Amino acid sequence: MSIKTIFSIKGLKIMAGLFFFLGAIYYAFFTLDTENLTIEQIVDSYNYTPVEHMDFELNELDDRLFEFSYTTFDGSKVKGQINYPQEVKDKYPVLIGLHAMGRSYPRWWTDSINGRPTVTQVNKITQQALQKGYVVIAIDARYHGSRKVADKPLSSIMFDVNFLGDKTDYVEMMSHTIVDHRVLIDWIEQQKQLDISNVHVAGYSMGGQSSLLLAGVDKRVSNVLAIVPPHIENTTASVAPKNVASLLKDQKVWLVTTDNDEYASESNNLALYNALASSNKKHIIFEGGHIINQEYVESLTDWF
Repeated sequence: MSIKTIFSIKGLKIMAGLFFFLGAIYYAFFTLDTENLTIEQIVDSYNYTPVEHMDFELNELDDRLFEFSYTTFDGSKVKGQINYPQEVKDKYPVLIGLHAMGRSYPRWWTDSINGRPTVTQVNKITQQALQKGYVVIAIDARYHGSRKVADKPLSSIMFDVNFLGDKTDYVEMMSHTIVDHRVLIDWIEQQKQLDISNVHVAGYSMGGQSSLLLAGVDKRVSNVLAIVPPHIENTTASVAPKNVASLLKDQKVWLVTTDNDEYASESNNLALYNALASSNKKHIIFEGGHIINQEYVESLTDWF
C-alpha cells in the first residue's frame, strides 16, 4: 500500500470522525425535544380574548365577491376574500378554506397565479361549494401572502425548525393562524345571513393540518375536510393534529390521503384516522404522493 493510499485512508477517517463529532453536537444541541403536553394544555394554547373592535372592512371586487380585512386578537391585520353564491337566500352555510404552506388565499379562487398552477385543486372545491349554495371564505396564514414579513421569510422559519431545532416561530405561525380563524368565526357568528351551525373547514397539506386543529379547539366547526395533512411529531405537540383527534367527536370528518405521501406514511395516516373520535368519519386514499394527480375533488360531493 502506497503512502498516498495510507494518507487517503487517514483523511477519510479524519473526515468521518469530524462528521460524527459535528453530528453529535447537532443532535445534542439543535434537535427538538419531545413536548409532553396534556390535551388541556394544548387547548389552552389556542385561547384568546375576544376582539371588541375588529374594524372589519369589505371591498367589492366583483359580483358577489369581496376582499376584506380585520384586526385579529393581537392587533395585527388579516386579509382575505369572501364569495357569496349566485342564489340569494336568507341564510347561507359557510366553507372556510385553509391554504397550503407557501400558498395564499387567492388559490381558493384561481387555477394559477403568475403562471404557477394551483396543483392542490382547491379552487375546484370553491366552485363545488358555491354550486351547493355555500359562502366561501379564506384568509392568509401568518407569514404567507399579504402577511409575509421581509426579515422573517417562511424559508427561514422552516430552516430554524428543521435544522436548528428552534420551533418558536413555526409553532407561533401555526397556532396564531388558528386563533385568527377563531376570530373570523366570531365575525361569522355575528352575521345574520351566515349559518353558524353549518360552518365547514377544508384545507390542503398545512391547511389540512390547520383544519383539524381548528375543529379540535372550536366546536362551532361542524364539518372537517383534511387533505394530505403532514404527520407532525410531538416535538411540536401543540400543532400536531393527532393530539386533538380525540376532541373531534361530533363533527363530520373526512380525511383524504395518498399511499406514497412524503410527509405522512400510510401508517401515520391510518393512526390519525383511527384516533378521530367522531363516528361520522371517512378515509379516502388515492395513489401517489403529496400532490394528488387525480381529479379527487369529484369524490368530495357528499362531504358538504
